[in-house]
Amino acid sequence: MPINVGHDSAKTRKTLKSGDQSVAFYSIKAAEEAGLGDFSRLPAALKVVLENMLRFEDGNTVTQDDIKAFAEWAKKGGKNPREIAYRPARVLMQDFTGVPAVVDLAAMRDGILALGGKAEQINPLNPVDLVIDHSVMIDEFGNPRAFQMNVDREYERNMERYQFLKWGQGAFNNFRVVPPGTGICHQVNLEYLSQTVWTDTDQNGEEVAYPDTLVGTDSHTTMVNGVAVLGWGVGGIEAEAAMLGQPISMLIPEVVGFELTGEMTEGTTGTDLVLKVVEMLRERGVVSKFVEFYGKGLDTLPLADRATIANMAPEYGATCGFFPIDEETLRYLTNTGRDKDRVALVKAYAKENGLWRDENYAPIYTDTLHLDMGTIVPAISGPKRPQDFVALTEAAVTFREYIKGQRSSEKAPEKQKDRWESEGGPAAPRDIPGDAGHHRRGTVASVNGNDPYQLHDGSIVIASITSCTNTSNPYVMIGAGLVARKARELGLTRKPWVKTSLAPGSQVVSDYLEAAGLQEDLDAIGFNLVGYGCTTCIGNSGPLEPEISKAINDYDLIGVSVLSGNRNFEGRISPDVRANYLASPPLVVAYSLIGDMNVDIAASPLGQDKDGNDVYLKDIWPTSDEINALVEKTVTRDAFQSKYANVFKGDEKWQAVETSEGQTYDWPPESTYVQNPPYFQGMSKEPSKIADIEDARILALLGDMVTTDHISPAGSFKESTPAGQYLRERQVPVREFNSYGSRRGNHEVMMRGTFANIRIRNEMLDDVEGGYTLGPDGEQMSIFDAAMAYHEQDTPLVIFAGEQYGAGSSRDWAAKGTALLGVRAVIAEDFERIHRSNLVGMGVVPFEFTGGDTRKSLGLTGKESVTIKGLGQIKPQQEVPCLIRMEDGTEKEITIRCRIDTAIEIEYVENGGVLNYVLRNLAKTA
Repeated sequence: MPINVGHDSAKTRKTLKSGDQSVAFYSIKAAEEAGLGDFSRLPAALKVVLENMLRFEDGNTVTQDDIKAFAEWAKKGGKNPREIAYRPARVLMQDFTGVPAVVDLAAMRDGILALGGKAEQINPLNPVDLVIDHSVMIDEFGNPRAFQMNVDREYERNMERYQFLKWGQGAFNNFRVVPPGTGICHQVNLEYLSQTVWTDTDQNGEEVAYPDTLVGTDSHTTMVNGVAVLGWGVGGIEAEAAMLGQPISMLIPEVVGFELTGEMTEGTTGTDLVLKVVEMLRERGVVSKFVEFYGKGLDTLPLADRATIANMAPEYGATCGFFPIDEETLRYLTNTGRDKDRVALVKAYAKENGLWRDENYAPIYTDTLHLDMGTIVPAISGPKRPQDFVALTEAAVTFREYIKGQRSSEKAPEKQKDRWESEGGPAAPRDIPGDAGHHRRGTVASVNGNDPYQLHDGSIVIASITSCTNTSNPYVMIGAGLVARKARELGLTRKPWVKTSLAPGSQVVSDYLEAAGLQEDLDAIGFNLVGYGCTTCIGNSGPLEPEISKAINDYDLIGVSVLSGNRNFEGRISPDVRANYLASPPLVVAYSLIGDMNVDIAASPLGQDKDGNDVYLKDIWPTSDEINALVEKTVTRDAFQSKYANVFKGDEKWQAVETSEGQTYDWPPESTYVQNPPYFQGMSKEPSKIADIEDARILALLGDMVTTDHISPAGSFKESTPAGQYLRERQVPVREFNSYGSRRGNHEVMMRGTFANIRIRNEMLDDVEGGYTLGPDGEQMSIFDAAMAYHEQDTPLVIFAGEQYGAGSSRDWAAKGTALLGVRAVIAEDFERIHRSNLVGMGVVPFEFTGGDTRKSLGLTGKESVTIKGLGQIKPQQEVPCLIRMEDGTEKEITIRCRIDTAIEIEYVENGGVLNYVLRNLAKTA
């Protein structure tokens, strides 16, 4: 489908020659010559957005004043928050977020028919790629059959979802599906889909070159900024609007410059670097800002490490972490199999349009930070947040302090006292270092033929090489393989209580691990291939051995996971694990050998070799030269080209998936995976003004850093939960529950899973974890049941929260579920970018406290009622009064700021959401 460029942008349209190619492009220099301003010192990331304005200038959605605003940005020192209409070139999805997006599109086709339109009006106008990567779960591990058995179970569990996606692939134009078992969406995007500079024909049939840009329904879409492709995560609802041609309304962002100097030292990895970057940027505060990396240090930083840093932009809070185009970008594009003419075009375009980084690159930034990479040390992050950086030498000490703090504030449950006392009280075995009196222990009987052993607080029960962050980086993956090889040669292996797994981000990883002979070594330690997907990082770690799970729960032990992922929030990785640490793949292997977070891995023996000699981490850690030599030898252009040659074809299992046909979907009423959502049913042709909120009750009173995992968990759930009860009522056996993430196409399950994370704490209740609140009768009940009871009374609901509300994944169900529970507003100290946008996109109004007010300073208990008036005439970021009626009848009036940030967002909320807005507008053109 051709791109539609603006009709007023001809004066900046020029011709670019690259080899035998001749293409049109939109010139920033020409814009300067036309008197639109001086753009010479804009950061490259912002020049990409500026080019978008030039290309789509039409005098309406994009005007000359919008373009001039970028020159004003530079004059004002990197600040000019003007609202602009931005149009990304394409959309990327994964299946957890993609299924509900396709569900919404299918429902919109039904909706537009009801409004008198045509089904084919609902169709992606921009290219959409959906990669199925979130569904594989680690049921089987540590043996040669693990991969095939996990794939078989994946298809058994998810056939309904895959049939639905195959229908979507046939029903919608411009929509492609990458089948299961191919890789993680961000790695497929980095290694294959992205071009850095894109070409397409315009409405006049002429070929146009322009920067490759995208939005994705996964927060780690930012990874592709490592190859100079501007992209970030959005909620599914915002992505759907972008697919349907709706521009993304955004403010011209501030751009924080992060200067890298020096070189990485021996023994450190790109993971160590990114964990330090996360700590620094989260401390500085970069929410809703671009971060651009620059400096002499980039000259020695491989693109794989750049991609690792760009990947974790959500963890440091930025919209994106961008790396400008330079020689390393071209080297990577060439080595990963991109067409040689495309690589030449990237260079020519970048130099011609001011996107090239060289020694003279010196843009203006809003703010700057500096890091000498020579100061980086081996590190991990945890046990609950990615920004909690811990030097490896301090890891054991800080963990023991964490345990001490946890146990000092807890009371021993009555049911566990007898067990502890029968085994010597709640003390640790003699071999736990540090303050053993703060640890708990529990005996595990023989598992899989191993001798009985004792678990305790700090036992590492999961060690997983997983996620897009690190498995896309051959330096750390080869490094992990070499650690396994050296450990194997010395006779070391994983501890029997550690569940080990290897889930590469693409099949290319397996190719070079096998070519280097390292997969055999990883297998010997227990890191067998379990699948190509997100696995542990998304919560699909699968069950622990029953005996281990029972010991952890019977004795209330604090189990530990170590993973090479990007997220370690509470309740995310496994319901049996409370402390989670992010680490490089080589460290994941090393921690599996020691099996205990209490032990100083940097200085203590990992075990003994065949002769009884102590083996230390330094004895099995590879040198940079060893790693680089194998990377050079085994990571080849041919491997990328061969593995991606049939990327959309899939294996025999995918080809055998049968599905229905037709422009609209025949919703199977018995399906527990895919249901027609209620968003567009009975919708009127015209919107209405935003209604005031009167006498609303508080559904939850939440603290700081409540993540989208807390609001809408992705992992497994139990039979006793509202979601579990719903499935059991429909005769779904517990073994087939799958996960919340896999059932995002069914709003009935997801409503029941909203605010249902097992670690969420509602401050309306004392010492209670999980999705509970007080119902209308004042009794404790599940949040879902309370919301339904309030719905019966026609009572609106609000949420109160602390700082960084909605951090983490770009999970649209965190907003969808909130809306479907009847929540009209969320009042927090501040919001993370994506979740704020998602709330608005679902018609829920976000508000922020002002004047130093917080839920704590107001003394809220959750028993108050809340009234917010003046919403019918609300303006972007307007401050309004909020009347809080306390339980004793007294009243407090505070001022809160509306975080509907732009004029178009007002219309979204008036329409009940962005998709309702798009649907009504499309119906008018039928």
